[in-house]
Amino acid sequence: MSEAASELRPVTDYVKLPANGEPYLEGHKCGNCGTVFIGARHVCSKCFARNKMEAVKLPNKGKLYSYTIVYRSFPGVEVPFVSAVVDIEGGGTVKGNLINIEPDPAKIKMGMDVDVVFKDAGRTDKQGNHYISYFFQPAA
Repeated sequence: MSEAASELRPVTDYVKLPANGEPYLEGHKCGNCGTVFIGARHVCSKCFARNKMEAVKLPNKGKLYSYTIVYRSFPGVEVPFVSAVVDIEGGGTVKGNLINIEPDPAKIKMGMDVDVVFKDAGRTDKQGNHYISYFFQPAA
């Protein structure tokens, strides 16, 4: 197997894998109004300022904004799981899976503190590359 076959890749362009450091989510902050968005952009969706967006490293903390428990999915995807929307501390909102908690509404609290964690996405491509993704878990 070649070296390229063992490469670790991010599942999306806003998961960053620095050569010497821990993975993180990257947001873009408007230099005009300060709003933070997930994903690259050149125009602020809040104040419409152009070319004022700056890449920022987002904290690994957030609050659960919304969730749903998924009971049916594609073959090979284990159910049930919790699909969540999280407001990241300091700005930005992102969707992902809430892990390390029972998929039971009695156990999941709206507004609960969560941590962003990074781990293997459990998939490889045809060249054997592994993918790293982000997940949310109840804050320690």
